[in-house]
Amino acid sequence: MANEDLARLRIDRNAPQGAPRRRRYGWWALLAVLAAAAAFWTFGRHAAVAVEVTTVSMAYPSQAYTLLNATGYVVAQRKAAVASKATGRLEWLNVREGSQVRAGEVLARLESGDVTAQMKQAAAGVGVARANLEQGEAELKDAARALERSRELLAKKFVSAAAHDAVLARHEKARAAISGFRAAIAAAEANLRAAQVAVEQTLIRAPFDGVVLTKNANVGDVITPFSSALGSQAAVVTMADMSTLEVEADVSEANLARVSVGQHCEIRLDALPGERFRGVVHRTVPTVDRAKATVMVKVRFVDADPRILPEMSAKVAFLEREVAPSERAPRTAVQPAAVVERGGGSVLFMVRDGRAVQVAVKKGAMIGELLEVDGVNAGDPVVLRPPERLRDGMAVAVTAK
Repeated sequence: MANEDLARLRIDRNAPQGAPRRRRYGWWALLAVLAAAAAFWTFGRHAAVAVEVTTVSMAYPSQAYTLLNATGYVVAQRKAAVASKATGRLEWLNVREGSQVRAGEVLARLESGDVTAQMKQAAAGVGVARANLEQGEAELKDAARALERSRELLAKKFVSAAAHDAVLARHEKARAAISGFRAAIAAAEANLRAAQVAVEQTLIRAPFDGVVLTKNANVGDVITPFSSALGSQAAVVTMADMSTLEVEADVSEANLARVSVGQHCEIRLDALPGERFRGVVHRTVPTVDRAKATVMVKVRFVDADPRILPEMSAKVAFLEREVAPSERAPRTAVQPAAVVERGGGSVLFMVRDGRAVQVAVKKGAMIGELLEVDGVNAGDPVVLRPPERLRDGMAVAVTAK
């Protein structure tokens, strides 16, 4: 019995002792690889991909053939500060800001009692002068008849020569008086016209068709031509002819060769950012601003628009050619680096709720430095230069530019 127990404790060196142990190690290694793969797949799917984002914008086809851009302001070429030549107190005002007026229309009136009285006095003087002329003409007729009778009597020796000479002198004096009366009438009429001008100067009229821009005086203000008196006003209103609105843009003298009279332009107004207005170079001011090294270029609006107002800020794009009607509408465009080829088509990746959303787009023409695309809307955030491993639905982290 003791020998059998000792036999059991003997080590058999020929038996394959390492096989089960290697099998156990192999299973553990396989499990570790599978766990690592699962962890990598899970981490890779849910880890955020760092991306740079740009925005889909609206671009106009004219940007592709713009030669030069300049800034300026809308200015009315026909503008006036309407005042009176006379001095007086404003007693009536017929307009306000924005009023449409016609040439010759009375805008305001000064107190005119004194000059009106002078005009009536001058008119009465004309009446007196004309009455004197009528009296002188009657006297001349009577003197002419007396002279005729005196000549007949002198021929018959019924009157003396001295008496005839007296009648002749009376006739000559009456005829000379007529010239004086007519001259008096001319002087009286001149005085009347002067008085009428004085009355007319109390009426402030519109010099041309236009719109009242500002009202500078109120009823009761003293209006004087030179505004030298304390509390007085020179101009009653300021008005402009809206049909003469132009953009005065400053162009660098180094770029002046790119601008020519009659050149087509596109005008953008800060007050109307969604609108583009057609323009044409009307003229250039033949002098250079020495301080800014610029030349003023005046661009005329082709189409009138009541929304355009003087002193609006404007940007002018000088074009190679006229904008075609089909090119006046804006297009959705994006930087070309945002569009990639995936699955045989053009796509871009929108960023929505922190994830990349693949969107199929149709590419169009280049508009300046942007690419026209169809399938997205202006303002949509899209991934710029999407990495090759980026897929639809992946989480993304936006990095600063």
